[in-house]
Amino acid sequence: MRRIAATAVPALAALALLAGCAAAPPAATTAPDAEPTEAALECAQMVTNSGGLNDRSFNETSWAGMQRAQEELGVTANVLVSTSETDLAPNVQAAVDTGCGFVLTVGYELAAATAEQAEANPDVQFAIVDEIVEAPNVRPIVFDTAQAAFLAGYTAASVSETGIVATFGGGNQPPVTLFMDGFAAGIDAYNEAKGADVRLLGWDPEAQDGTFTGDFENVQLGQSQTQAFLEQGADVILPVAGQVGEGAFRASLDAGGDALVIWVDNDGYDTLPAEFRPLLLTSVLKNTEDAVVGAIEDAAGGEISDEPVIGTLENGGVAIAPFHDLDPRVSDETKTELEALREQIIAGEIVVESPSSP
Repeated sequence: MRRIAATAVPALAALALLAGCAAAPPAATTAPDAEPTEAALECAQMVTNSGGLNDRSFNETSWAGMQRAQEELGVTANVLVSTSETDLAPNVQAAVDTGCGFVLTVGYELAAATAEQAEANPDVQFAIVDEIVEAPNVRPIVFDTAQAAFLAGYTAASVSETGIVATFGGGNQPPVTLFMDGFAAGIDAYNEAKGADVRLLGWDPEAQDGTFTGDFENVQLGQSQTQAFLEQGADVILPVAGQVGEGAFRASLDAGGDALVIWVDNDGYDTLPAEFRPLLLTSVLKNTEDAVVGAIEDAAGGEISDEPVIGTLENGGVAIAPFHDLDPRVSDETKTELEALREQIIAGEIVVESPSSP
């Protein structure tokens, strides 16, 4: 298993390792008319899921990794942007047709097309973000986000004034429910430690079912779902739904800004509109950028691999972001407890369990 270097992510004092966020990427480029070459990695292709490139989520951070690989490794990076399900398979085919030695696909929507093309092109190194595709030339890039979401859940419980917090997902899929399982476990840990009774709306870890919008792009769906949670008294919301999650901020602003929001994948303080910053408690981070660079660097050695890249708290692949403007809302006692919990998870003294763990 490739280890994502912890030194690649600066330490958050008394909290967690912070994954950096790149500037928003430029408009997508289309695949070049390249002829296949003998060089293993003169170029690398990326295919987004239907959320597009500037999704403030894993497409954006994956592309940041591709750009870094171009700068640091001299591998020409290009991206094919999918805007609907009908684009997915043709874009993966187009990426392969360029003759590039590395093809990165992003998200579960691309799993079938990735598997099909990997079987047909055994000499191409594929990698897929947030999904497992079993093939000798496909490297899954996955993250144990439950570990970091545990810390976010503990934090949410500690700052909740109503004793009710909530979460919703874009779809009932392992990369989504993994966040929700960790979040629930962190709330449970807080309740046990403090003799509290903070309740979670939107997710039942035992049933592995909860509240889902069925969409990762329609912000209005996130807004209406958050409004329903607010009416039930929730004052901290964790959306795990890509752009749909922005609706949680909109709903809170419309309600007077009393509810706080936890973002996922990257630090929302850097990627979301500035008007959301006063409501952003923290973000559950995935260091997708470094993972992509590492996978491309490995592929440049010329060996085809199916070894997964797994991000954890220990290797800096996952983390929680600083509390930024809301730092005063989190007590020094809670910050000390969070650091202790992080160290216990890394040491294996606390195991954050989920059926969706990589």
